[in-house]
Amino acid sequence: MTILVTGSTGRVGSAVLKELVKRNVSIRALVREPDAKLPEGVQAVVGDLLDPVSIDKALEGVDKLYLLNAVVPDELTQGLIAFGLAKKRKLKHIVYHSVFKADQFKDVPHFASKVAIENALRDFDVPFTIMRPNYFFQNDASLKSPLMEAGIYPMPLGTPGISAVDVRDIAEAAAIALTTEGHCGKTYNINGPEILSGAKAASIWSALLGKTIRYPGEDMDAFEEQMRKKAPSWSAFDIRMMFLGYLERGFITGDGDLKTLTALLGHGPRRYEDFAKETVLEWKKDDKSVQSSKGTQATQPVRDHEYEPVQT
Repeated sequence: MTILVTGSTGRVGSAVLKELVKRNVSIRALVREPDAKLPEGVQAVVGDLLDPVSIDKALEGVDKLYLLNAVVPDELTQGLIAFGLAKKRKLKHIVYHSVFKADQFKDVPHFASKVAIENALRDFDVPFTIMRPNYFFQNDASLKSPLMEAGIYPMPLGTPGISAVDVRDIAEAAAIALTTEGHCGKTYNINGPEILSGAKAASIWSALLGKTIRYPGEDMDAFEEQMRKKAPSWSAFDIRMMFLGYLERGFITGDGDLKTLTALLGHGPRRYEDFAKETVLEWKKDDKSVQSSKGTQATQPVRDHEYEPVQT
């Protein structure tokens, strides 16, 4: 069995490759550059999701597809090109990376794109499984500066909170759906075991860092303004609308979701606090490495709400 993974060098795609390597399958990774760093045993195939010729070639001899699109303005076109070619080649199975509650966030551009691709999967005769993950724990690995220097947790999770999830659980669920039977036609909501509010996240980081971490609240204008310094304007607006939806409609796991995910994985989903502990250890290792090679470096002040772009 040969599986093609798109989005293979990103946060989730690279984790999916690692999980698939553990299983007895042939793996191809769609990449833009032939020298992309991939796990041993994974075959790189160069292509672009906006180039149907390259995608059709990448799908030659492929049995199954893990379809993951980046959050880009033409995400819908990319997804439908890959889906259309998979349908043409009569692939045995497509596992599609969507997003939790996609159909309840139709005012969020990249959620709306995912809903349209989900609808295409359901309307045509192609075996499929849909993965709907929540906000990734690993998005917060980019918050070292605001947490350690400014002393703030800047993500506007609000009081309702979200059921954030570890990327490793998403990847494991995807690999299981791709390599075992009984998943066709199913939609899996991939959520974490706890409700993470802004204040709770701040308290977790406070305990781990041994200093007070403040949650500054939900100033969405300031959030979008800071996002534009790290990402294109369209992306800043898109992510603003996503977080606003969290605040207005909630992003909390539904009845039965955790039981279903636990049965799928064979273990309970990972906890945010454990991820945070691992992240702090990695930051400390990085700091020691920098100091030993270059000496202590001066740090720059960090403004409230400054962070790296998030992914879903």
